Amino acid sequence: MLELMFRPNTSRGFTLLELMVTLAIAAILASIAAPSFNGLIENQRVRSVSNDLMSSINLARSEAVTRNATIAVTQASGGWTNGWTIRAGGTDLRVEDPVGGVAISAALSSFSYNSSGRATAAVSFTVAPASGNADRTRCVAISLNGKPSSKKGAC
Repeated sequence: MLELMFRPNTSRGFTLLELMVTLAIAAILASIAAPSFNGLIENQRVRSVSNDLMSSINLARSEAVTRNATIAVTQASGGWTNGWTIRAGGTDLRVEDPVGGVAISAALSSFSYNSSGRATAAVSFTVAPASGNADRTRCVAISLNGKPSSKKGAC
């Protein structure tokens, strides 16, 4: 008991040297993980934009059948990367904003769905990261029957 009362004061916690070594190891591990994390972000950005495009296409097709009217999907001025608009006559149903870090290209500047849900033209969209990495490219295609599809890789 007497021994516990007169124990020398021992320091607890980290020394400055231990803290600096731990931070140096953490910085090295973070620098190794950063390039792969950038690839993940780029891949998710491409996937998100292609899903937005698919959602807009499905909305246009659904509205064409529901309204028994022609619904047009038109690129914004400057190209598909700057956004697109879904129109029923003179009414805008959805306006998509420009996308960042991704390039969207297609042969046509617009297409439409008729009242039976069929597309007026077959269209293929190439959604690629701004870095140009072909491994992360996605293809969104619309067949003449109007059904959209998405796949990994170029069109």
